[in-house]
Amino acid sequence: MTYNLDATDRRIINLLEQDAKMTIKDIAAQLNMSTTPIFDRIKRLERTGYIKGYTAIVDSKMMGFNLIAYCTVTLETHHKEHIQQFVNDVQLLSEVIECYHIAGLFDYLLKIYVEDMNDYQLFISEKLASIKNIGKVQSSFVMTEIKNVSALPLL
Repeated sequence: MTYNLDATDRRIINLLEQDAKMTIKDIAAQLNMSTTPIFDRIKRLERTGYIKGYTAIVDSKMMGFNLIAYCTVTLETHHKEHIQQFVNDVQLLSEVIECYHIAGLFDYLLKIYVEDMNDYQLFISEKLASIKNIGKVQSSFVMTEIKNVSALPLL
């Protein structure tokens, strides 16, 4: 089901991206509208898939994840079954926070959160290496986080 967003829908999404705990009453007040149309719009945005869910943004360092690594993966073969098996296997790795099938020199880009370099070495040697059909892995490590936002540039 598709739905064309208007300016009000975009403003609602923007407000919820900034604070998902914002009440319908607060959103309505900011947009100078009554609560019923705001409620209806949010439900429609959820139903049509524009809003996939709500989550808390947790500080990774406070949770003990002091190392962020980006790992590029190249597969040995690109048969449909091998690609699907890689996709299935990588989804089971809790350290992998994001995984993208990319174009260019590599096949996949993984974003990995671990406690430290020792944990990363264990992750690579014991978990990632156990996935069949991986031909090459290259890692880069975050030294300083400059910008990390989850909100889309809607407005």
